[in-house]
Formats: sequence, structure tokens, C-alpha cells
Amino acid sequence: MGAIFTLEMKKNLQDKGLLFWMVILPIIFTYLFIEIFTSGADDIAKLEVITSIVPGYIVMFVFFIMISMVTSFIKDRDSGMTARIASAPIKPKFYLLGKWLPYILIVCVQIFILFSFGKVVYDINLEQPILLTSLSIFLAYMVTGFGLFLALSVKTENMGIALTQVIALGGALISGLWVPIDMMPNMLQKTAEFLPQYWAHQALQDTMHGTLAYKDFFTASGVLFAYGTSGFLLAVIRYRSFLKVARS
Repeated sequence: MGAIFTLEMKKNLQDKGLLFWMVILPIIFTYLFIEIFTSGADDIAKLEVITSIVPGYIVMFVFFIMISMVTSFIKDRDSGMTARIASAPIKPKFYLLGKWLPYILIVCVQIFILFSFGKVVYDINLEQPILLTSLSIFLAYMVTGFGLFLALSVKTENMGIALTQVIALGGALISGLWVPIDMMPNMLQKTAEFLPQYWAHQALQDTMHGTLAYKDFFTASGVLFAYGTSGFLLAVIRYRSFLKVARS
């Protein structure tokens, strides 16, 4: 598992496109939309907008790690790497963990960079840093767990990219990452409660304000953990079908 982890990290560190998707593009979007929505606003309104947009765009853009995960698994499948590893004495769950853990680490670094950008440029409040850090780890766990399942389920890279965009952008729209949830129709507000993006966004905002209660922290963390674990378990189940395609 350690060798797989090391190899996966090396591949991602050499991928310049990953830096664009995970850091540069989120910063550009965050800056542009803050400038648009805070134009002419007073200091109080401006702070509220920034406190919504920064975590909102972080939650949205972490989902784009799934593109890299899909690309990695499909390249391994088509190059014969997956079949060769399967012939070695390593259990599927350890192979998947070796591929999965680097992406959890990458997303944690991404979240740290984007919150640091918000702090340096906009002086955002980070009133509950321990809870914020914990939620960030759960968020990274959730999105990469779901990405693991997606990577083993799609047949082509294009399909993976398309589904990632649907999940990231569609989830952002419904979960109130673009528009405050209170301004959305009641039906969409109810639907948002079934999505992990909603729970992550609301909890991160509250940590920034310093108002996140422990009960709400455990609820949000539980939702993110459940989604991530479900993704991993489904990936383990899906691995056998993925391996058949690799061997063929």
C-alpha cells in the first residue's frame, strides 16, 4: 500500500493541471464573485457575502479532485497497471487505500490554501480553527470517498469529467453555495438537506463566525463521514467489475 501511495503522490505532484483546477481557478472565481457581489455594499453586508462565498467555493471546487481520480484509475486500467497489481499479493482494499489517501491529503492542502487566501486577502474570521480543521478533513474524506466510487464506475474519462461537473455545479446550485439558502424556494431548501455540500457549507460558515455548536458539528461531520464511507464501500464492491475490464 505504501508503494502505491508514494507512486500516486509523485504523479499528482507532477501534474500541473491539478494546480490549476484545485488552486488557481478557485482563487480566480472567488475573487471575481466577491468583487461582483460586494460592489457598493457596506462593510457588514460585504463581510456576510465574503463569509458565504469563501467556504462556498471551497466546497464546490474540492469536488473537482474527482477528475484527477477518474483519470488516474482509467490510465492504470488501460495501461495494464491495475491487472499487474491485482496479480500481486495485495488485497483490493489496500490497493484502493493506497490510491485514495493521496487525494485526501491533496484536498486538505487545497482547503488550507484557499482559507489562507481568504484570510490574507479579505481578513475573514476563523473563530473556531479546531472545528474548522476537523470539518475540512471530513470534507476531504467525503469528496474523495465519493470520487473513488466514481472512478471505478465510469468507463471513460469524458464520462467522469461530465459527471464531476454535474455533481460539483449541480450540488453547488441546490446546496446554496452560489445563492444564500434562505433565498431559495422551500422545495430546494428541503432537497439541500440531503446533500453533503449543504452540511459542509453551513458548518464551515458557522465556524468562521464562531457560532458552531458541538451538536451541529457532530451532525455535519456525521453526514460527511457517512457519504465518504459509503463511497469507499461501494468502490470496494465495484472493484471486481473494474478489474474484469482491466484484465480484458
